[in-house]
Amino acid sequence: MSAAIEFRNVSFAAAQGRLLLDGISFTVEEGTTTAILGRSGSGKSTLLRTVNHLVEPTGGEVLVRGAQVGSSDLVSLRRGIGYVIQETGLFPHFTLERNAGLVLEAQGRPRAEREKRSRELLDAVGLDPNPFARRYPHQLSGGQRQRVGLARALAADPEILLMDEPFGALDPLTRAEMQDMLRDLLARMKKTALLVTHDLDEALYLGDRIALLSEGRLIADLTPGEFLRSTQPEIATYIRAFHRGERARRP
Repeated sequence: MSAAIEFRNVSFAAAQGRLLLDGISFTVEEGTTTAILGRSGSGKSTLLRTVNHLVEPTGGEVLVRGAQVGSSDLVSLRRGIGYVIQETGLFPHFTLERNAGLVLEAQGRPRAEREKRSRELLDAVGLDPNPFARRYPHQLSGGQRQRVGLARALAADPEILLMDEPFGALDPLTRAEMQDMLRDLLARMKKTALLVTHDLDEALYLGDRIALLSEGRLIADLTPGEFLRSTQPEIATYIRAFHRGERARRP
């Protein structure tokens, strides 16, 4: 497999001089999902946003499909990248069909093409377009709105998906349903995905690899199995934090 995304010694310093990313290097292979794991403030979202140039590194470089992000045409770059966030950003006065096809509308695609694609994607994310296409965001649950946000990110058939804690605000059962749907969708569509999460179970379930960040530094870039077997102190601490309930039930 070839590299879809490469981080080469990437650093980012805030205006106050605080180092949010500190010399991060790893590769995301085409067609794989890498979960960027870490506690709040570890630099996960900042790193993710360097890929679509919402954040410009102050050191190092990010490459997408072999081209440096900093020297790429931003419109072309972002058309090849889907972006999904926790708060979906749906337009409340647009139908779900129009929300899902907004990227295509911005590209000037014909209305018939947009509507056809939108309905296909609503169906792909588990929303029957017959009742849902003409509904509005306020008529949906949180999980359903997140499905529409994912459909919108897929509308232009991007090669890469960036997902910033997309399921963080959902209840555990809805979150599990969304994880099942996403894992199946990524497998069928052969997308490359970067998923930011602080949830170890989510990272293990969805990720082909897990990149653990701590205070802006890359601690590990491992397969899920390697991650669970690791003896690195930072990894062991993270794993223990997610098994507290099991320990509490022991006699």
